[in-house]
Amino acid sequence: MIISNRENIVGKEIKKELGLVRGNTIRARNVARDITQALRNLVGGELKAYTELMAEAREEAIDRMEKEAEKLGADAIVNVRFMTSMVASGGAEILAYGTAVELQKK
Repeated sequence: MIISNRENIVGKEIKKELGLVRGNTIRARNVARDITQALRNLVGGELKAYTELMAEAREEAIDRMEKEAEKLGADAIVNVRFMTSMVASGGAEILAYGTAVELQKK
């Protein structure tokens, strides 16, 4: 499966658009992580535990979007975008979405 944030795939022709596909996950912080990150916030620097949490969430959202595209028979997903939103205190949603397409076979 080719996944791209561009509207097309270089060297490939889109035969058919199959529709919008998306994948999401909601992740919550945990108390132990919050304590260490609060201390890090006081002295400055990257909040690595939160960076890792969000990276894992993005990968899970991409995997779910890809599975939805596979159900439609897609070869690729184009114009992929991400969105993040707070859903509760300490919880964030990551949404990945794009257009599933069938590529012209050569």
